[in-house]
Amino acid sequence: MMKHWFFVVFLVLCVTLEQGILLHVEADAGFVKVKGVQLMLNGSPYYANGFNAYWLMYFASDPSQRNKVSSTFQEAANHGLNIARTWAFSDGGYKPLQYSPGSYNEEMFQGLDFVIAEARKYGIKLVLSLVNNYENLGGKKQYVEWARSQGQSINSEDDFFTNPVVKGYYKNHIKTVLTRRNSVTGVTYKDDPTIMAWELMNEIRCPSDQSGSSVQGWISEMASYLKSIDGNHLLEAGLEGFYGKSKAESNPNFQVGTDFIANNQISGIDFATVHSYPDQWLTSSGYEDQISFLSGWLNEHIQDAQNILHKPLLFAEFGISTKTFGGNSTPRDRFFDTVYSAIYSSASGGGAAVGGLFWQLLDQGMDSFRDGYEVVLGENPSTATLIAQQSQKLNRIRKMYARLRNIEKWNKAREIRDTNGRN
Repeated sequence: MMKHWFFVVFLVLCVTLEQGILLHVEADAGFVKVKGVQLMLNGSPYYANGFNAYWLMYFASDPSQRNKVSSTFQEAANHGLNIARTWAFSDGGYKPLQYSPGSYNEEMFQGLDFVIAEARKYGIKLVLSLVNNYENLGGKKQYVEWARSQGQSINSEDDFFTNPVVKGYYKNHIKTVLTRRNSVTGVTYKDDPTIMAWELMNEIRCPSDQSGSSVQGWISEMASYLKSIDGNHLLEAGLEGFYGKSKAESNPNFQVGTDFIANNQISGIDFATVHSYPDQWLTSSGYEDQISFLSGWLNEHIQDAQNILHKPLLFAEFGISTKTFGGNSTPRDRFFDTVYSAIYSSASGGGAAVGGLFWQLLDQGMDSFRDGYEVVLGENPSTATLIAQQSQKLNRIRKMYARLRNIEKWNKAREIRDTNGRN
């Protein structure tokens, strides 16, 4: 009977919200926290509908290009997007953030300052990643090269996870970023609620150790270190969702030395992440098989987050290249809809899926950054509509919970009033 009552209330509230009769929902200030399998903001569940834009710091480091960052956030906010994932790293090479261990480029750091300040202005939370698995923008390869130049014996770039000198370099980067005082806002990063979460590494992989012990030890150590500096923010590892040997059959025919279950059970990790690229992982399969794999991949991880991890799950990257389809956006729209539907189905029932971030959002005139996965909202009306609709649907759930919470408060106040009236 209670389930039936809740369902009726849910429907009534959805209709009410649909008609725009809303109770005030608190402004999206404050730190996002975790409660069970949900993200919470200001006492109500927080659902993340967003995008990846790795290029934000790079563009913002050049004042003449900062309008790209601002217009991207503006356009995103216009479509209800409330979270962005981007890089807080660029190690060595051209226009780096970190020239060499402990030596930083103030111009680039000021670019990141601007990104955080603008995100705050447009009501967008951030997930900031701290190093790359790949050699693009330096990554773990650059870190081990720095150590080798100091006389360290390095066998492969996977020594990133075990070499004490390399780990020291990385810990210093964590500390430098987290204790950075924003030159625009004056707020230290670790105290800024604009940042929702830190990410230890973009797409952690250690193929040289299939046992998974290298990655498990590294995540444990770095999660503990980061949390010793910053007790405000959430932390996620940066995993793609590949399983260890116990569930290897669920992987797309390869393993990378990570374990979705064990890695995310580490106490310092607040929520799990999954990436979804069946067009890259199943290159010999057709589109229908890739969509079928995607559906299973999404649902299996939602169930595991709910029933085994008991932690929220964020689909931190997903996408499909339109190059395969001659630029036709219809297959991508179906792909996005598959992801969005799985998230909404879980979220609407109070489940572990808390949102998704597509790869990647570009502004107009960024042709050199196109990779086939890009979404330019002004150029892709059907995809933009899907994105905006998902924002609306997730926001409806959040407002429904806020309304229920206010009803509970009202009932409690009435009980107190009635009790006092009888005394």
